[in-house]
Amino acid sequence: MSAHDLTIGFDADDTLWHNEVIFERNHERYRALLAGYHDATTVNRVLFATEMRNLPFYGYGIKGYTLSAIETAIEVSGGRISAAEIRQLIELGREMTTHPVELLGGVTDTLAALAPHYRLVLITKGDLHNQERKVAKSGLAAHFQHIEIVSEKDTDSYRRLFARHRIQPEKFLMVGNSLKSDILPVLELGGAGVHIPYHLTWAAEHAEPPVAHPGRLFTLRHMGELPEVVRQWAQR
Repeated sequence: MSAHDLTIGFDADDTLWHNEVIFERNHERYRALLAGYHDATTVNRVLFATEMRNLPFYGYGIKGYTLSAIETAIEVSGGRISAAEIRQLIELGREMTTHPVELLGGVTDTLAALAPHYRLVLITKGDLHNQERKVAKSGLAAHFQHIEIVSEKDTDSYRRLFARHRIQPEKFLMVGNSLKSDILPVLELGGAGVHIPYHLTWAAEHAEPPVAHPGRLFTLRHMGELPEVVRQWAQR
């Protein structure tokens, strides 16, 4: 098996560039704006429940989050929130959509080292327009043979992706920060996964660590360790 027979998939948010920290900064300002109506714990609880309820309608991303944030604000304020305050919430969401793309350490060098030898595919979920903007602003697009922006990352979506690009699961390695979205579905389909945890994880992405998969599951501290793991995986 040559290296060119192998495909490496990369998650984007919190794997290649910072994302959750931007949401967390927004949460702080959001809780401060609603402090006159309810305590932070209640705001967090209601917002998360609203986001989960709205996922089937809005999907992932800043636009869906902003709509859920406005709905939550109306609920926790008992309908007393003002138009001016809602305008502030809209502005918070708009600011997130224009936030600079900040790459994680080691990403550029790692992709440059792997791209000549393997087929690299970017697989990210979320709002199409915003994800396309981040990919373009990142300066990383040229390293990838394919860029996939999907509405969900589960076994069905990976199975469709494998069929579309003629990828054999046993020749596929997925790199990402989310066990739930990046690692577990790929392992279930027979592929391999590299988990690189980010220091913040959205509650909806929490998952129990999988059982051991010798030779198919790796956990790294940072992206700079990836080329050596890829070498070991490719040799197997």
